[in-house]
Parts: sequence; C-alpha cells; structure tokens
Amino acid sequence: MTAVSAPPDAGTVASDRVRHRRVGPAPYLLLVPAIAVLLVALGYPLVWQFVTSMQKFGLAQQFGKPPEFIGLANYTQLFSDPQTWAVVVRSIAFCLANAAITVVIGVLVALLMNAVGAVTRLILQIAMLLAWAMPVIAAMTVWIWVFDWRRGIVNWGLTQLGLDFTNHNWLEQPLSFYFVATVVVVWMSVPFVAFSVYAGLTQISDEVMEAAALDGASARQRFFAIILPMIRPVLMIVALLQVIWDLRVFAQIKMLQDAGAPIAETDLLGTYIYRLGVGSSDFAMASALSIFVLLLTVALSFFYVMHLMKEDQ
Repeated sequence: MTAVSAPPDAGTVASDRVRHRRVGPAPYLLLVPAIAVLLVALGYPLVWQFVTSMQKFGLAQQFGKPPEFIGLANYTQLFSDPQTWAVVVRSIAFCLANAAITVVIGVLVALLMNAVGAVTRLILQIAMLLAWAMPVIAAMTVWIWVFDWRRGIVNWGLTQLGLDFTNHNWLEQPLSFYFVATVVVVWMSVPFVAFSVYAGLTQISDEVMEAAALDGASARQRFFAIILPMIRPVLMIVALLQVIWDLRVFAQIKMLQDAGAPIAETDLLGTYIYRLGVGSSDFAMASALSIFVLLLTVALSFFYVMHLMKEDQ
C-alpha cells in the first residue's frame, strides 16, 4: 500500500514564501549613506593608525621629521615585553568580571522595578538616571573623596563599626584599587543594563505569568522558564556592550591612578595606550596596541555575531 504524504500546512508554505522572497536593491541603497559616513568617520582614523603602527613615529615626527617604515618591528617589540601581556590579562579579567557583575545587578534592579509600585519605580528610575547622566569627571571627583584615605566617608564608616580603617589607602594596593574601580564602573553601568532589561520585562505578558503562577510554578521557576528565555536577546546585547565598554575603560582608571595609585601595577589597556602615546611620545607603539585592542574587541564579539547569524538562518 502506497503511503500518501500529507499536504503541506498553509502556514508553513506562507513562511517559506516569506523566507525565500527576493529582496530588491532598495534596502541596500538605503544603507549607502550610513556606510559612507562610517568609512569617513571610522575608516580614515583606522587606516592612519594601522599605517602609523608600521612606522617609527615619535616626538620628532610630530615636529615634521618624515616617519620611517619599519614593518612589524613595533608589534614585535610590544608583544615581547612582559608588561604588555600583564596589562592584556588584567584588562580582560577586569572587563569580564565587571560585565558579569553589572549584568547580574542590572537584572536584579530591573526585576525590582518590575515588581514595585509606580512611586517606588519612579524614584528608582530617577536615581539611576542621575547616576547615568552624571559626567564622568564629576562622578570620579566624588568617588575619590568617598575613598580618600584621610577624610573619606568609607574609612570613617568602617572605623565607626569598630574596624581599623584609620588612614587606610584604598588605592595603594592593586587588589583594593581594582575593588574601588569595580565599584565605580559598575555604579556607572548598572542603569543602562537595568533600563534595557526592564524594557524587555514589560513585553512579557501578564497572562502568561499569572497562568504559570496558577499552575504552581515558583518565582524561581517562572524566572528561569519564562522570563530568562524571553529577555535572553536583550541580555546578550547588553552583556556584549558591557564587555566592549569595560575593555576600553580609561577615565575612571586614569583618575584613580592620579589620586595616588601605583601606575605600573594598575594599568589597563586604555591607560597603557595613553602612557605609551602621550606619556612616552611613542605614537607608533600606541597605535600598534590600539590595533591589537580593536582585534581583541572583534574576537570577543565574534561569538555573539555568530549566534545572531545562526538565528537568522
């Protein structure tokens, strides 16, 4: 007996037609102005930086002396220096740890905003907006005073609790320095994650959550089975952006270093590039390290891009 195959479902046929529908040139033409702006605004500096990284370009070249092409000598010298690899490892560890802490706290704050009443939510949102909108220099001035070893409120509070933190210098040791830097960076970054995740939470149907609760699902089960899968795209993009931003952190680290921290033990990629270029006038070496940071950023973003491409297939 010959088996008769079932006719294709109408919805499947329609979705196949949409998937295989030809796209005209109009969407690509709309991208031309944006691509042109990106090429001018980003392409030229990148090309200049790459060319400079292949040259001997120091203070003399700033005053008109022609640069000398030396090929990959800057890269060889840069990555044969153990200090460079120490800075790279510190920077990757710092950005991954800070991104993870920021995302976790941001998700918790977003869940809190979704659970509280309108007045409390408004107060939370205003507080985070103020923290987010505060200029970095102004915020760092306050944080440096908070952790000041002579008049800082943190030392005063811990001393009042009976702990011996009189004249304790938080920036003197690398470990406590990175603790302070983490507090500052996370404080500045949490509002972005919280607002982004909260926007995703508002798209989850209340009926779905109520049905799950009626079926006996606990709060933990509702979070991992319903909320987390639905906000996963938002979490992935904010986590990626946080990794990129924390890898390129500069102003916070530089101002903490200027407040009395040991520079060699607390340098991250941003401050190390600044020290090579502006501090030592070795712009070619700074350009070489900048190109490396760009490649490192692309490598860290690779898995997210591949995931997006897999979902679009």
